[in-house]
Amino acid sequence: MRDLWIKMCGNSHTGSFKDLGMTVLVSVVRWAMRDHGLSVRAIACASTGDTSASLAAYGATAGIPVVVLLPRGKVSTAQLVQPLANGALVLALDTDFDGCMAIVQQLAEAGLVYLANSMNALRLEGQKTVAIEVVQQFDWEVPDWIILPSGNLGNASALYKGFAMLKALGLTFKLPRLVVAQAERANPLVRAVRAGATTVTPMKAEPTVANAIQIGAPVSAPRAMMALAAMNGLAIDATEDEIADAAARADLTGTYCDPHTGVALAALFKLRAQGAIGENERVVVISTASGLKFTEFKVGYHERALAGIESRRANAPVVLPPTLGPVVDAIRARWP
Repeated sequence: MRDLWIKMCGNSHTGSFKDLGMTVLVSVVRWAMRDHGLSVRAIACASTGDTSASLAAYGATAGIPVVVLLPRGKVSTAQLVQPLANGALVLALDTDFDGCMAIVQQLAEAGLVYLANSMNALRLEGQKTVAIEVVQQFDWEVPDWIILPSGNLGNASALYKGFAMLKALGLTFKLPRLVVAQAERANPLVRAVRAGATTVTPMKAEPTVANAIQIGAPVSAPRAMMALAAMNGLAIDATEDEIADAAARADLTGTYCDPHTGVALAALFKLRAQGAIGENERVVVISTASGLKFTEFKVGYHERALAGIESRRANAPVVLPPTLGPVVDAIRARWP
């Protein structure tokens, strides 16, 4: 493609786009506690990793206790250590994200915690700034397509809010087309769109390399469906092999691509192959997190240790004795 861009949202404080929404939410809670008598024991979230890292960091900055509920064994080491380091109470539950979400909602309804997941509109107010940044960086021109990897689906709604606001203010004159990309193993929105349904039916999400979007019952599904309708959008899914290969393909251009960005890129490649996206159309892929948070995924790919993934672009280290000859042979073997 001639006009493909990747919007890097992982070069933020904790390494993901979640910071955009969480700084708004925590700031408002702190203001309400300080000036308006809000009594909060703790701010809490269910998370597949990035949300917990962001909430823990901004909660620590604001001096507000944080509780995070994580599915045990289903987040990367880098994601797990962030809330631990920032002093949050980390509860690892023997369930998936959807199970964690159900419990944190019950805690919020009982008044024990303030809920910080993206069903809270404060989060979306912060996350909509991605749309504003994209348009500003293109000198106030709107791209033709936005491709977004999504699990809980709050970001789809947030992007629509941002682009719609710009249009309402007269700063822009159109909306881009939105593509919501999901892993095939956790694709309730894609299934709904394919079936022509107006609502999203929850499913049991299966393990996926894109673990941050392994969500079967997205809380922001109704808002995402509205965003798709308003933006003439599409919903596309990708297999595990397609996700890993797309991420590796991007890495060979100098990007260090997290698996979720791989989901979005896989959707792009499919739409280009189908002719749905034209050669000269401007496309922005939203990269939601830093690849540095997913070292296990990268190592597994290059060691060909990921089940069901071919690793066609694997680049494992070559182990050699400390002598010149084998080193020379290895270089010549790579570039005859």
